[in-house]
Amino acid sequence: MASGGSFLIENYDPSSVFTPEDQTEEHRAIARTTEEFWEREVVPNLEKIQHHEPGVAVAVLRKSAELGLTAVTVPEEYGGMEMDLVSMMVVAEGLAKDGSYAGWHGGHAGIGTLPVLLFGTAEQKRKYLPRLASGELVGAYCLSEPHCGSDALAAKTRASLDPSGTHYVLNGQKMWITNGGSADLFTVFAKIDGEKFTAFLVERKFAGVSSGAEEKKMGIKGSSTTAVYLDNVKVPVENVLGEIGRGHIIAFNILNLGRLKLGPFAAGGMKNVLRISAKYARTRAAFGKTIGEFGLIQQKLAGMAIQIFATESMNFRVTGLIQSKLSDWNWKQDGAAAVLLKAVEEFATECSFIKVFASEALDVVVDEGVQIHGGYGYHQDYAVERAYRDSRINRIFEGTSEINRMLATGMILKRAQRGQLPLVAAVKNLQNELLSGPALSMGGGDENEAIVAGAKKATLLALGAAYQRHLADLEQQQEILAALCDMAMNTFAMESVQLRVRKMGSPEVAKAIADVFLREAMEIVVSSGRAVLAASAEGDTLRTQLAALRRVAKYEPIDAFASKRKIAARQLAAERYTVA
Repeated sequence: MASGGSFLIENYDPSSVFTPEDQTEEHRAIARTTEEFWEREVVPNLEKIQHHEPGVAVAVLRKSAELGLTAVTVPEEYGGMEMDLVSMMVVAEGLAKDGSYAGWHGGHAGIGTLPVLLFGTAEQKRKYLPRLASGELVGAYCLSEPHCGSDALAAKTRASLDPSGTHYVLNGQKMWITNGGSADLFTVFAKIDGEKFTAFLVERKFAGVSSGAEEKKMGIKGSSTTAVYLDNVKVPVENVLGEIGRGHIIAFNILNLGRLKLGPFAAGGMKNVLRISAKYARTRAAFGKTIGEFGLIQQKLAGMAIQIFATESMNFRVTGLIQSKLSDWNWKQDGAAAVLLKAVEEFATECSFIKVFASEALDVVVDEGVQIHGGYGYHQDYAVERAYRDSRINRIFEGTSEINRMLATGMILKRAQRGQLPLVAAVKNLQNELLSGPALSMGGGDENEAIVAGAKKATLLALGAAYQRHLADLEQQQEILAALCDMAMNTFAMESVQLRVRKMGSPEVAKAIADVFLREAMEIVVSSGRAVLAASAEGDTLRTQLAALRRVAKYEPIDAFASKRKIAARQLAAERYTVA
């Protein structure tokens, strides 16, 4: 079975990866249900949600609860659907066509509900989960503060046990709280006596809880984002969530799941923008033909499809990896939540990859969507303008992309140090292989397999050089950690794409996507690798390492223009994202 980070040192058969094509009829059924809900309930209310018409977003959210969409993974005994993680991803993608409603739904069904589901006591679950599942209570997650966003453990919100021992008294301010204006139940992080970082379940009806005004945001304007104020709020001791002093365990695990879910949210948004753009390109005329007939527009549409394909390949692969650790798992077994969390934590690095890659891919797609629309793309009457503004927050959500880049590399290094990932042996084997002569083992003869193998070797080469130069100080070299993440992340994306296409039987459009993506991603690997090596060596040593990088990263170019025209033709014909 695969383990976190093992993609760098192991080879995988296509049959071992989960892909979008592996979804069951049950998954497809919930996708249809989600789509029907979107068209019937969300679309007619989008403008009202955008303008914060009182009660509209919550009413729509509660209608989604009637279909079970707010409680996909919640056990049936608490009113949920008790479905798998793939179903959760499918629903997230289906509700991502508008960033504002996605914020409402994700803030409630994800970070608003999961803390109780995964860390609550039996009594806390009985008290709150059915009401969260039904939408009677709207959930929110209060971690960030005005002066500590990424540095969550520097929180200043305090909790003190009152003399009677029956309540904690909370004081402080939380910032940027999704659903903050309408939530009924908050997961609040505070430090007991200013030291023990702890989570509490705080109801809005508790005296002293209040929300600030709605923030004026660049995008996702229809979502609720407010400060939450805690003024001598008495919270019963039975509302402590998890263990005292171990709130970071809750915060970090919920963020891992949030990073995983950001992938399908981004994929759903990208697919919607490509659909809008392809339709526009087929109808907008210029110079005597539709703009979809122009090569440069086709290159943009193809690039959008490539980003989507890579993102969803990563999304489903990581979800499948987590599910592979849960083959005999169910909610009724002892310690079920802990087993689920351990499975997610195993692939925390890959969850960070998804967060970074998906959010940046979405930015590329919406930018190209605006460009295809020309001046109209800059006008608020066109949906692509809103999508452009809504996209930007995703590089900040769930930990900034910078934090996640450092985390991802740091987790790989820590797994190696703990003996969970034989990275040192892999680097030494590569060094011996490079010294042995010109011949290198680069896969099974297929050019794309060889490119993926080369990307792995390039990443190992850079990791080895950086660690040899900086040793324990490497964790302080932020720029190097980020560049190493870009190498590892793109390698994981390349392999995910390549394995998926092989599993599909290499159909024409998917094969063209893989051909282009692998070569474009390899350029990122090489560029980042050169930067890492230059920061880790000098003189003859650097020249030797750069020569080794060229050896492992070489590939035959293709006519990417022709491949992209082929990809674009299918998107235009279908007026939506497709690889069929």
